[in-house]
Formats: sequence, C-alpha cells, structure tokens
Amino acid sequence: MTIDRRALLAGAAGLAAASLGPSAVRAAAAPGRANRLIVNALGGLSDPNVEGADDPYSPRVLAEARESGVTAINCTFGYVAGPDDPFEASVRDVAKADALLRRHPADLLKVFGAADIRRAGAERKIGILYGFQNGAMLGEDASRVDLFADMGVRIFQLTYNPANRLGDGAMAPENRGLTPFGREVVERLNAQRMIVDLSHSGERTCLEAARLSTAPISINHTGCRAVTDLPRNKTDAELRLVAERDGFVGIYFMPFLARSGRARAADVVAHIDHAVNICGEDHVGIGTDGTVTAIDDLHAYQAVLAKEIAERRAAGISAAGERPDTYPFVVDLRGPGQFFRLIDLLSAHGYSSGRIEKIMGLNFLRHVETVWGS
Repeated sequence: MTIDRRALLAGAAGLAAASLGPSAVRAAAAPGRANRLIVNALGGLSDPNVEGADDPYSPRVLAEARESGVTAINCTFGYVAGPDDPFEASVRDVAKADALLRRHPADLLKVFGAADIRRAGAERKIGILYGFQNGAMLGEDASRVDLFADMGVRIFQLTYNPANRLGDGAMAPENRGLTPFGREVVERLNAQRMIVDLSHSGERTCLEAARLSTAPISINHTGCRAVTDLPRNKTDAELRLVAERDGFVGIYFMPFLARSGRARAADVVAHIDHAVNICGEDHVGIGTDGTVTAIDDLHAYQAVLAKEIAERRAAGISAAGERPDTYPFVVDLRGPGQFFRLIDLLSAHGYSSGRIEKIMGLNFLRHVETVWGS
C-alpha cells in the first residue's frame, strides 16, 4: 500500500465538524455566503471514519463538502511514496478517480480548465482538479508528462519532501536544486500548460523552477518561514519570486504554522498576513492540505496518527514538525465551517471583502486562467 498523506489528511482536517455541531455548520452556510467562490488549492474528499471504502464520496462526505461552501479542490492522485511502481500506480489511480467521478455526475465535476471552475460554481457542483505531489511517476521519461496531461492531470508538484530525479525536496539537506531532468520536465509541463507546483520543494529547486518556467508557478500549500522557521514553510525569497513571476501561494492549515505544532486560526491569519505583505494581495490564497469530514472517534484517530507518522519516518518522507502529538490541522479552524470561519477572522482582522474574495478563490482562478487559459 502506498504511504501518503491522503489518509492522514482526510481525517485530520475534519475533526471539528463534530465539535462545531450542525447548527454552527448551518450558520456557516447561511444564504449570501453560498455564492462566494472558494477554491482549496490542495485538499481532498473522503471519510476518515470508513477505512478502505470502495467509494470515498459517500453521502456524508458530499453533504459536508457542500456545507463547507467549497467550489473546487485540487485533490492529490497518483504516487506519492511507497513500494508500488510509481508510473503504474499513478495511471491506475487517475483511472480510478475518473470512474469514481462518473458515479457522481450530479455532485462532482472534473476540472480541465478555468471555465470548469466557474461551471462548478454555477451548477452548484464541486470541481475536482487532478494534481500530483511527486514527479517520481515520470521515471526518466519526460514525455510521460504528455500522457498525464491527456488523462486530465492539471497540476504537477515536482518533488515530495525527499529528493527525486527532478530535484531536492524540502527535507533534502543538500538543497541542490533542479536536476537536468527536472529542467526538462519543467519545460515539458510548460508546453502542456500544466501548473508547476513547488509546495514540497527545497529552496533552490523552487527558485530555479520559478526562474526557468515560462509560465507562472504555484506553491499550493505552504506557510511562511519568516513567521515559523520550519523546512516545509517557504522563505521570503521564494514567496517574493513566485509573486514577481505572477504566481500563486496557498497557505495551509497545518502544524508547521506554529513551532508548538498546535497551530490555531490566529496562526493561519498571521501567515496569510505575511504572505500578503511579501507577495501582494493578488497572489495569495488557501491550500489547506486537508478535507472537511469529521473524525468521530478522536482517541482511535490518535492511534492511527501515531502509526502513520512512524510509517512516514521509516519511509523517509516525513517533515520536521510532524510528531505523533501534533495534528495535521488547525485546532480551531476545522470541519465544514472552516472556510467561513476564516472569512470572519480575516474580516475582523481588517481585510476588505474584495481582498477576502481574492484569497478565498479569485486569486487561484486568475492563476489557472493565466496558465491554462480561460
């Protein structure tokens, strides 16, 4: 079985649906908010309470996703880590994702272009963007980019935390940057108008890719290292260059936002604030790195979390700041009300409605319009 974050994150971000309660969720989804564009630049849809479900899009998952107000989500498919052949695992996973979406045409919409995000909003569906979080499935053949583009993969993260054939990840100590093959892949991604994502990359890999790419790049889920000095967060140099190249930065709801590992909503606001100060308000959004469905049994979940952290460490793919006693979510910004709670916090912090709309979705929509076309 592939060891990746999706099972961990699917459960983590949704815990507070139970703590918020149905009345809070209904209030969050009150009329007037339903028309707001909300795009999660990295997230997922699944139920952490059901292990090995044939179809992750249960009625509960779909209902809570609708309650959250989200319009579109960049979901991770394909190989991230583990013993499976990366190419074969990725082809199978994308094909399975297509089959699952075909089961739910009234609720879900595969996103190929920016128009599909608008269509999802107009039809009150949830747009699913197909993204990869590791370039290992390419092997040594950059032409595989073309195959995955034809399959509808629209976002391609070059590395996960360790180094791979394309470049160094955030946890690779050498910080060597892009390899020659990585440069070839970036050029191929540009040719296919796929988004180059540098979320888990090392600093040099990110800076070199941003300079090399002929299209704007993204850092879909990250924090700011100037606020919290951990490797998974991006330096001001990375944030600034991505913005200067007209790219996008999504702030996550992860433990890396606080040195304690117990991030809170105030930390999310602080990292958004810093990113806006460095990048400008036209280049910042959200990529929570989680979903919205609730964990029903926190005690059981803690045991699952400890096991998964141990597996990630054994596989060499964990990041500094991950511990069995930390949760991969923000403790007071979870569940179906998380997006509207953030909107309220940003408003209370002095952000205008126009700036909030950019952060919650319009900036990402503009980014994909720039890279993909309308």
